[in-house]
Amino acid sequence: MVSLVVATTCDPASINPATALLAKPGWHPVRVLQHNNSIIAEDDLDKRWEEATGESVDELIFLSKHTAVSNRPALTVHPIGVPHLREGEVPPQGGRPGWAAPPLPRMGPWLRLLNNIAASHNLLPEFEITLEGTHHGPVTNKPTMFVEIGSTEEYWKRQDAAQVVALLIWEGLGLGGGTAVGNWSRVGDKNKVLLGIGGGHYAPRHMDIVMKDDVWVGHLLSGYSLPMEDPSRSKPDTNSKGIGGTWKEAIKVAFEATRSAFPGGEIMAHLDHKSFKGWQKNAIIGYLSEQKIKVGKPDDFIRN
Repeated sequence: MVSLVVATTCDPASINPATALLAKPGWHPVRVLQHNNSIIAEDDLDKRWEEATGESVDELIFLSKHTAVSNRPALTVHPIGVPHLREGEVPPQGGRPGWAAPPLPRMGPWLRLLNNIAASHNLLPEFEITLEGTHHGPVTNKPTMFVEIGSTEEYWKRQDAAQVVALLIWEGLGLGGGTAVGNWSRVGDKNKVLLGIGGGHYAPRHMDIVMKDDVWVGHLLSGYSLPMEDPSRSKPDTNSKGIGGTWKEAIKVAFEATRSAFPGGEIMAHLDHKSFKGWQKNAIIGYLSEQKIKVGKPDDFIRN
């Protein structure tokens, strides 16, 4: 079983961290795959790697650039998928409609590690350290996460940012001889996993919880990934069954993918309540109850 780190030569925010990582010692059982294509267009790399090498891929870590309207420098991590799209729709950034990859359990612990490494390399507060909501491809079947440098070409090329990302992977996978960070174990009492529902793309209210010690993070469905059709104003008590859109499908796919990545874990939905209208919140809570998905408050995720 191997960890597959994927980079593309088309993107300096991808290839520069990969190059910095390759300069470090200690490699078993990690592989770095470099290609010349779009990072989000390379579907089924886990299967293709196994077919080509005979090695089974345990996890995938993609290195990529991040873009944002704000142009703010940032280091981000996020799960991937487009679970809210209908069959037949063309995903604008890769993936397959109605699909989400299992989220890599390392995301929460690595976000906290990334914050510490960035601080020790004087990238804070210039760079923002943040989660992003679940979005884009490529299609994979194994636990996956993206690590990105944003948000303009000036920052994509920053060697200090590339070194921080390389060090995150090197330390996070235990390549320097230390213990790998974020290995999931169903044993013990640290088994609560946050499934984020609602909020903006950068999920600040979910972020506040995930930055605490011992919190695991699964998929994060931003508001735009929960399309809901507004019910008639004459029926204010419309239940979840009467509200159209693909929001239920998105929640179900995200929950099942998260559950598959955290065997034995207690998956709990955390709602960004302030991002929903009353009828939306009621419908979502009703659907979660129907699906027997627990809803947690911030304190429920933090081990005292």
